Amino acid sequence: MTDSSTPVLVVTGLSGAGKTSALKVLEDLGYEAVDNLPLAYVPHLAGAADRAAPALAIGVDTRTRGFSADAFATQLNGLREHPDLEVRLLFLNSDDEVLRRRFSETRRRHPLAADRTVTDGIVRERGLMAPLIARADIVIDSSLLSVADLRGLLIRAFALEARPRLQLSLTSFAFRNGLPREADLVFDVRFLTNPHYHDELRERTGLDQAVAAFVAQDPHYERFFESLSAMLLLVLPLYAAEGRSYLTVAVGCTGGRHRSVMVAEALAARIGEAGFPVRLRHRDIG
Repeated sequence: MTDSSTPVLVVTGLSGAGKTSALKVLEDLGYEAVDNLPLAYVPHLAGAADRAAPALAIGVDTRTRGFSADAFATQLNGLREHPDLEVRLLFLNSDDEVLRRRFSETRRRHPLAADRTVTDGIVRERGLMAPLIARADIVIDSSLLSVADLRGLLIRAFALEARPRLQLSLTSFAFRNGLPREADLVFDVRFLTNPHYHDELRERTGLDQAVAAFVAQDPHYERFFESLSAMLLLVLPLYAAEGRSYLTVAVGCTGGRHRSVMVAEALAARIGEAGFPVRLRHRDIG
């Protein structure tokens, strides 16, 4: 094993215990996620992982063609012998009653209960999977976990970076064209002095230095901007710690061309300087 080893996380466990949710979280963390891959293909996929992806998450369970605990263990042992792979096994477990309730609520059929009750399927699957729990590097019991709780556990255990990065999207917009549907937080800057009413600025946008300087001269701008940027820099790490991968902040004015554009540009610069990835879009500047 070397410092440059490619992380390969094999995700397995009981049906209904959260494997699909776990793979989605791992994909958000930067893993290339593959679910329900036939066991015979697992070594080929993992063997190419160091060339194809920075990290790989492979979902394997009793739905997988050719599944057996012995075959699974053999494939896992082979992967762990690969010198360029850092292979770990995650097993997701849950109480029988919780699994029964989850299948009842979702009205899904248990993969091993095609012609029998859900309870029979759970018992049969638990027997098939029992040998793998002892081989697992990490066992997570999801019985009392919400999806958010599970996400937080996975981030702390398997994040590829020391601190998972929250992706911030900043959007300027015009209130007269409606709120951006994807916005999590919306800020109204129509209280700032409007460049639209100055002939020399009307046809320009907030990307223009003269417009930006005009808006910045508003006596309320500096205090507002410092407070807003400080608030966002306070809550962004909190959203990241909660497990959020994306946050969209929308800044609006009347026409979406001057004040909102200027403020969004300034926020993007300030937050980017603090180390958060920022995507910037001006919806109504055209």
